[in-house]
Amino acid sequence: CVSQWGHHFRPEYRALTVLAERFSNVPRLALTATADARTVEDIRSQLSLQEAPVFRGGFDRPNIFVRAAPREQERAQLRSFINRVSDGRGAGIVYCGSRAKTESTAEWLRKDGLDALHFHAGMDGADKRAHHRRFARGDAVVMCATIAFGMGIDRPDVRWVAHTDLPRSPESWYQEIGRAGRDGLPAEALLLYGAGDIAIARHRIQESPASDEQKRIERSRLEAMVAIAEAATCRRRILLRCFGDDLEQDCGRCDVCSHPPKLWDGTVAAQKLLSAVVRTGQRFGLGHVIDVLRGRLTDKVAQHGHDQLPTFGVGKDVSDVTWRGVARQLVAQGALDVAVENHGELLPT
Repeated sequence: CVSQWGHHFRPEYRALTVLAERFSNVPRLALTATADARTVEDIRSQLSLQEAPVFRGGFDRPNIFVRAAPREQERAQLRSFINRVSDGRGAGIVYCGSRAKTESTAEWLRKDGLDALHFHAGMDGADKRAHHRRFARGDAVVMCATIAFGMGIDRPDVRWVAHTDLPRSPESWYQEIGRAGRDGLPAEALLLYGAGDIAIARHRIQESPASDEQKRIERSRLEAMVAIAEAATCRRRILLRCFGDDLEQDCGRCDVCSHPPKLWDGTVAAQKLLSAVVRTGQRFGLGHVIDVLRGRLTDKVAQHGHDQLPTFGVGKDVSDVTWRGVARQLVAQGALDVAVENHGELLPT
């Protein structure tokens, strides 16, 4: 919180600099679990600890298997993951991007037979405490929460952590998945994400009241998180590099290592998708653009005469899933944007 480079930076914490002035003879200790080298140096400067020794441990948590996947059918993907990793003991956490989503996710999981709770900052204090106690003591309990659920979690047998939305930084993600497997036994982490997550996060940063420098920092952290999500090489190595660590070899404990993705040259596909976005007037979402590319004569396609476009049907040999992947990559690379304030129209940048 005290460092402008930290992922939970709060300007008010700069006032802690007075500690060195007013209590110069009192020992001071700064602790953090998820700081890169730049953040560490800023913390030392802000707290006047430049001469203090630094004790640093490794960041790797090899007992946590990490995986990420495009969010296609969120409920089915999450339920399949829980079915596979839950053995009726321990606990799990589902991190959601909004308060409303924590409640709706907990509700459908309960209807599906799980002991699911929700937790967010807008809850009544008594309800928060009650849900926290149930999570701390129950077997096979699932907590669906925002990032407000974190401090004070001291349950060693959390077997899995899932994210249904893209975290805002590698530090946030690492901190949250690090609540799994604290007993040293195998645990798993799942990240589900979509192109809309990236666009929404960029929009929030742009519209925030933060300084230009702080916005630049937040954008760099977001892009690092996108790189992890879209990784085609060892996911753990990319994550650890964010903290200045590196592995001598690929980890063997992530989805990319266990099932390496097939790579292909998407240049022509990207050109076709961007062309379709422009030719349809930059007024439609991805679903409609894919319909045009695949040559589907839907009512909307016919209504707007998009079956007469040169791009109609030029991508019929490419699956919907692959087209969504191309769009996600274009958003990640900054070549395509999503109009988050309207109806999700695609816009070339």
